[in-house]
Amino acid sequence: MQQMWAPWRMAYIQSEKPSGCVLCQKTRKTQDRRNFILHRGAHSFTILNLYPYNSGHLMVSPYQHADVPELLPDAVWNDLMAGVRAAIGVLKKAYRPDGINVGLNLGKAAGAGIDDHLHFHVLPRWGGDTNFMTVVSEVRVIPAGLDATYRLLKPFFRVRKRPVRHGP
Repeated sequence: MQQMWAPWRMAYIQSEKPSGCVLCQKTRKTQDRRNFILHRGAHSFTILNLYPYNSGHLMVSPYQHADVPELLPDAVWNDLMAGVRAAIGVLKKAYRPDGINVGLNLGKAAGAGIDDHLHFHVLPRWGGDTNFMTVVSEVRVIPAGLDATYRLLKPFFRVRKRPVRHGP
């Protein structure tokens, strides 16, 4: 039997788990790099997923604590969608993936790990990125750590330009 080593997981296993909403807590802090926040918009932010499906797995979430889209004012929803669009563009430039998944899981039954604060998942995909490890062992191999992923993606968010508005 072969072994896989993931020594960075020990810090999580031994850490005290936060109570309350982890997304709200992260945005209240000013240490964006430490919290893997890549971008802060007017009403939403982009953060690395701490438990990624693939390297580059992002989450885009409103600052407003809400579990369903209908609770968000239009300005918040529009900023959230602009954040999703920007995340897609960044992943295309940084990783040149074969495809991109964008998803919103509303409620535990839909697969939401954080079910009380909605967030979009935006992640790059490549042909064949689901290999035997996932199928046979129910284990995913993530080739890059979160620090390396943050360093790769952060410059793309800094140079992001707001789209020019046309029309009314």
